Parts: sequence; structure tokens; C-alpha cells
Amino acid sequence: MEDKEIKRETKGIDTSIVYDFKQYPDEISGRCDNCGNTLFKSSVKDFIFLRECRACGMKKSI
Repeated sequence: MEDKEIKRETKGIDTSIVYDFKQYPDEISGRCDNCGNTLFKSSVKDFIFLRECRACGMKKSI
């Protein structure tokens, strides 16, 4: 079997920066602004909730 990779079209947002949700709210609620994916990895550290897209890696602190 061949490995199938799903190619998603992105908007070219810098994924190395952690964006603040208050300044950059979701364009479509519950979806990544960069690729439109709905799956996220979530983590909490020092009372800061961090959401990372599983497809493109865009991060937002909520």
C-alpha cells in the first residue's frame, strides 16, 4: 500500500508564532484559520490554554 498524504491548501499564516485569540478570533468558529481543519491538540500550562492545529501546526492561546 502506498502512503496517502492529504494535501490541504493553506493561507500562508506563519505557524511558528503563537497567536492570541482575543486579537485574532477564528474566522469560522471551531476551524483553523490557516487550513480549515477541525482537529486540534490542546495543552494547558501556567493557566494558559494553547490550541494547536493537527494538520498545519498553527497555534492560538485562548
